[in-house]
Amino acid sequence: MKLPAAWTVSAKSTTNATPDAIRLDLFDEAGRENYARRAPLAERLRPKTLDEVVGQPHLTGEWGPLRVALTRNRLGSIVFWGPPGVGKTTLARVVASSVNAEFTPLSAVESGVKDLRAALNAARDRLKYENRATLVFVDEVHRFNKAQQDALLPALEEGLVDFIGATTENPSFEVTAPLLSRSRVLRLKRLTEKDLALLLARGLEELGANAGDEARGQLLRASGGDGRRLLNLLEVAATGTENIGVENIERAVGQRSVRYGKEEHYDVTSAFIKSVRGGDPDAALHYLARMIEAGEDPVFIARRIVILASEDIGNADPGGLSLATAAAQAVQMVGMPEGRIPLAQATTYLASAPKSNAAYKGINAALEEVRKSGEPPEVPMNLRNAPTDLMRGEGYGEGYRYAHDDAASGIEGMNQRYLPDELADRIYYAPKESGAEGGIKARLDRWRGARNERET
Repeated sequence: MKLPAAWTVSAKSTTNATPDAIRLDLFDEAGRENYARRAPLAERLRPKTLDEVVGQPHLTGEWGPLRVALTRNRLGSIVFWGPPGVGKTTLARVVASSVNAEFTPLSAVESGVKDLRAALNAARDRLKYENRATLVFVDEVHRFNKAQQDALLPALEEGLVDFIGATTENPSFEVTAPLLSRSRVLRLKRLTEKDLALLLARGLEELGANAGDEARGQLLRASGGDGRRLLNLLEVAATGTENIGVENIERAVGQRSVRYGKEEHYDVTSAFIKSVRGGDPDAALHYLARMIEAGEDPVFIARRIVILASEDIGNADPGGLSLATAAAQAVQMVGMPEGRIPLAQATTYLASAPKSNAAYKGINAALEEVRKSGEPPEVPMNLRNAPTDLMRGEGYGEGYRYAHDDAASGIEGMNQRYLPDELADRIYYAPKESGAEGGIKARLDRWRGARNERET
């Protein structure tokens, strides 16, 4: 088994190496074998070639971009984007081995600009004295700040190193534009059940262990598409036994936190909103549960529910906004975990309620009209306030008819035109026939008809 790159010391650099590094480099064969036996199962099974990699055929297949890049010996800079345990680090190591480059791993969590510059200086010396390339691999590259990411740019510009960054977060949000523009983003997918089953078979063979169908199925489900987690769980479950049963897996699994990065925040929130809008309370509760379990701010959830109540339910059920507002107040009053109950009540009520976005569309249409008109038309004189004699003399308020005076005749307020003449035919609010808004529509149709009759 190949030792990690951080444990190797080249012959030309031993004069400056620390005693500990030299001792590591001078392991005898027995020492190397001992390390191989003690290494985690996931490390022992780490593939050495593209053909051994499990999953990601869209990248490693015959015409996959990684295989094509290695065939043409044109690697450049790459950002691997994907969930944990799908092979980002493995692929980086395979690539480095395939192009015969020194693999220099850096952790964005632990390394600073000083460490990065030291690695780049070593790469320059390696190229100068050994004529050997360097592949700098930055794990969790999204944790590099702007200064750290910018420090990479000169080395990439001059072709000093090849670069691979790995991130679980959407690079559009976390990687700076200059670095992103110099890199190809290759997205890795969550491992399929078939991929995981292959990994599991390799793990069982390596451990010399057995597992029945039920135990295998439970391991596959518990892994959540994460190959490293699968092998770690298998190794723990196999401790002290060669016949792995369900009880061994249950002890190994424990509790797993829900993956919820920045992209999941946007995706799950979007799915929650669309489920409520689409009238599916079951799906809405599912996404609500994911947000709660992942530690999403309950005030943020409540705020989205209040917006939903006006935007998507509106006057089809006017009580929805009151309930949503009350739920938001309740969450702030009682906190979590009890706050999940009013959140669930508001969610299920709104998802089950009749829907109308007429008020939302109406204000948007009115805003668009106001913004594009430049100078808006003057307010009609009969609608203007006339608090002084001068203003009354100028005609302010003249001709205004008090709506309640005509209510008895059934005109109910639509006894005059209120929009400026230039906009007399505009209709911004077009209520639907959904729920309570159906009554509003009938009433407005009657009022608008009465107004038009009076004016003709």
